[in-house]
Amino acid sequence: MATGDNDIAHGFPHIGTVRTALTALYKRLSYDTVSTFAASVLPVDVAFDDSEDLHLGAQRVAGAMVRHLRLPNARTVVSFREMEHAANVELTAGPEYFIELNERFTHHRKDIGAALAHEVMHVYLHRLDLALPGTRDNEILTDTATTYLGAGWLLLDAYREHGPFSQKLGYLTPEEFGYVLAKRALFFGEDPAPWFTSPQAYDAYTAGLARAREDARQPPLAAAGWQARRHYARDRRAAAGRGHGGRSHGDGYAFEGTAPLRVSFPCPTCHQRIRVPVRGRLQARCGLCKTLLDCAT
Repeated sequence: MATGDNDIAHGFPHIGTVRTALTALYKRLSYDTVSTFAASVLPVDVAFDDSEDLHLGAQRVAGAMVRHLRLPNARTVVSFREMEHAANVELTAGPEYFIELNERFTHHRKDIGAALAHEVMHVYLHRLDLALPGTRDNEILTDTATTYLGAGWLLLDAYREHGPFSQKLGYLTPEEFGYVLAKRALFFGEDPAPWFTSPQAYDAYTAGLARAREDARQPPLAAAGWQARRHYARDRRAAAGRGHGGRSHGDGYAFEGTAPLRVSFPCPTCHQRIRVPVRGRLQARCGLCKTLLDCAT
């Protein structure tokens, strides 16, 4: 949990790792398994008011997260204590789940669902044996997986700034949470906007949605803008003239080979690289997430 305006970073500083996490998630789970998460955790599943017993309510919400991720149905023990971080989970073989939450959540019950979503996802990824190297990248993977698999809108909704008070849970920036949530929304056709109670969360989602839509407008995708298409045509001529490939700026397209010239580019859904021949207008289907892409190569 971050407090204070100066503690909350904004923008997309981790977007490269987020994209790596999305690819890793599809590779480990497969398109078929990811597709089973079409329904998000609903607000009614995590509603938690002051009239409910704190510990029983926290265990109820944790159970909802366990069921959402289809983890083995076992008792979830949630406790509260003073600690530096927002929460902690014991990654054991089970069968019970032991989660500790920062005692601050006793006064911010509406955010307990967000904290539990992240911690239960740690259990899910641990049992999948899916991780990225390093603590920071692994936490970004956890945030990304939580959001993409239908519980991370709670993490974004926990972002609030009201005068001297500010709060954000997780390692992603608000806009990066919005980006992953938008990726999910575009893939599943689900609109999470009505679930937000924080106006700042809605703004972050809007910014993330704009960035996610940009991914689908990069060459050689046919939806690319005219200026991007002009740069692409220039790079294509240069690659053909050199007789060998050359990578564009950033993580975009790259030309490869000579006969025939081919272009590789990241899938706008899962960011797995796709390789197609340079021969004008064609359709390509991503072998990882099954997205059908209209290309102008």
